[in-house]
Formats: sequence, C-alpha cells, structure tokens
Amino acid sequence: MTVRLLVPRLLAGCTAGQRELAIPLVGPGTVGAVLDTVAADHPVFDRRVRDETGALRRHVNVYVDGEDVRRLQHLATPVGPDAEVMVIQSVAGG
Repeated sequence: MTVRLLVPRLLAGCTAGQRELAIPLVGPGTVGAVLDTVAADHPVFDRRVRDETGALRRHVNVYVDGEDVRRLQHLATPVGPDAEVMVIQSVAGG
C-alpha cells in the first residue's frame, strides 16, 4: 500500500526533480510518518517543509485528500492506503 505525495514545482529540486512520490504505508499512517519517510531520502525537502521542532512551517500547507491538515489533526492526521497528500508552499511577492 502506498500514499501519493504531490510536491510543488518550487520544492521539486529538493526531491531530485520528482513532483510525485509513491510513499510506502506501513501500519496506521499519519502525515508526520509520510514526511518522515520522505525526509530519510530527501532531508532538504524536510527542512523546507518542517521547522527545527518538527512542526509544519507556517508558509507550507499540507492537504490529505483535499482536506487541510491544520483543520484536522496536523501531523497526526491519519493517512489511509491510496491517499493523496499534497504539499503547497506559499509564494509571496509584489
């Protein structure tokens, strides 16, 4: 069983150019566990998504099957088999 992680173009350089990753799901998965798995192979991606305490950075939004994890259980949000986890990095400018 896998989870599909969608990576924005701005962060694809941190995942060897991959914009979609198939993450193996072992046991009851959570968003945090998915990010931990990605961090093992792509530590720079993890540093861009989570701060030094392990929390999501304020300018990063994560969705599980279209639902914002900040409105759910944050990194403890459950992730089922075949779920889609989407990371969106805010962009500001003027």
